[in-house]
Amino acid sequence: MNVLETACRRAIAYRLSIGNRKVRPERSYAQMRLDFAEPLPENGSPDEAVIKQLADLGEAGLMQVVHPGFFGWVMGASSPVSVAADWLVSAWGQNAAMHHSSPTAAAVEETAAGWLTEILDLPRESAVGFVSGGTLASFTALAAARGELLRRIGWDCEAFGLFGAPPIHVFVGEDVHTSVLSSLRYLGFGAQRLIRVETDDQGRMRGEDLARSCASVCGQKLIIAQAGQINTGAFDPFLQLAEIAREVGAWLHVDGAFGLWARADPQLRAMTEGVEMADSWVVDGHKWLQVPFDSGYAIVRDAAALQSSMATRASYLPTQDMNDRVPSYLVPELSRRARGLPTWAALKSLGRAGVVRMVRRHCDLARQIAHDLGSVAGIRVMNDVVLNQIILRFGEDSDSVEARKSLATAVIDLLVDEGQIYVGGALWRGEWVMRISVISADITEKDAKAASQAIVSAWARISASLSEDERSTGLSGR
Repeated sequence: MNVLETACRRAIAYRLSIGNRKVRPERSYAQMRLDFAEPLPENGSPDEAVIKQLADLGEAGLMQVVHPGFFGWVMGASSPVSVAADWLVSAWGQNAAMHHSSPTAAAVEETAAGWLTEILDLPRESAVGFVSGGTLASFTALAAARGELLRRIGWDCEAFGLFGAPPIHVFVGEDVHTSVLSSLRYLGFGAQRLIRVETDDQGRMRGEDLARSCASVCGQKLIIAQAGQINTGAFDPFLQLAEIAREVGAWLHVDGAFGLWARADPQLRAMTEGVEMADSWVVDGHKWLQVPFDSGYAIVRDAAALQSSMATRASYLPTQDMNDRVPSYLVPELSRRARGLPTWAALKSLGRAGVVRMVRRHCDLARQIAHDLGSVAGIRVMNDVVLNQIILRFGEDSDSVEARKSLATAVIDLLVDEGQIYVGGALWRGEWVMRISVISADITEKDAKAASQAIVSAWARISASLSEDERSTGLSGR
């Protein structure tokens, strides 16, 4: 078993070295392809040598997501306790499909599911499926919605599929997340058939336009709302949307991949008022809960609807007691790892108070960064910083949109290259902006100040390097 000890030592050494590394990968994808390119070996190598080679080569191509200077996307930092639990998951080698295949996995997952509905304050009767992330969570919950909406009008989707089925009208905000669009596509809802609802300047769905859109069509309706818009962090008006859904008999689904964790904090909870009135929700563990990747939750109020859409049965599988929670009846996979264990470990370690402290601290730090940068000439904060997301525009109103895009790109590229922090870009309301996501578990006020200073310094150098001609012509040479 020396190979396990070798892997453990290398993993620990890597985590201890994070502060001394640039946040970006040292080597590019093209370079890593060359590093790993070799013919399939005819004969094997010693196990320890394999792990040593993997670590020696692989570390150079790693993005330091667990670094306190990582702000690029909404990704958690894989807390040590959840990583340790994940190691046990791999070492135990359990299939979490059934009670018989792993009583431990089934029992831990059931407890973790209860903890999730409690800390998020969602209906306690809801079923929770442990899946790989937000896309599959939406797929799972929306499959339950599709089946239930069709059953209400006498069509058995699970038996007869969608050939000849009555239509379901799907309503999404103009700023819906791409993972939801993917899930809808996988379920047979074509992108061109979705009904887009107007949103405000923060990406919040306009209830009045949703009501008009619902009134314009007949048939079953599925409404998809957001808790935490990916760029602005904004929340849809759930009370209003829930009332509309009730009036038209719609299924209301909420994409809350990271924003739903705001319900845990009494200071932030007001933004989520009414979200508990929905029929299904999506939230990730590998974001704010800091669980390693491959952790998402599909939460559905009507457990029977979820089971009808997901249950896998075969003669060779043990009979399942439907009075108990059956893991494989709640997710698309039959064979899967025991994903519930790292979630259990993270919640056990943090407790309710720990989750609240972390979420609140990250939101406070986001406001601090926005405050520090908002007073700098040429930098504009483009969103109301209500959660942990900040978007920045670079340049003056007198600059062209194309010039401002070039400025933002130049600042982002400089920051990424220098490696003190990592940030990304996105298109928002026609402007190319810098996105800052404050969600790494260990980020402190000092780290937030360092990030602000790095951005101000990069902007000063980029801005100072431009001539008037470059600004007026849109920085075409950059």
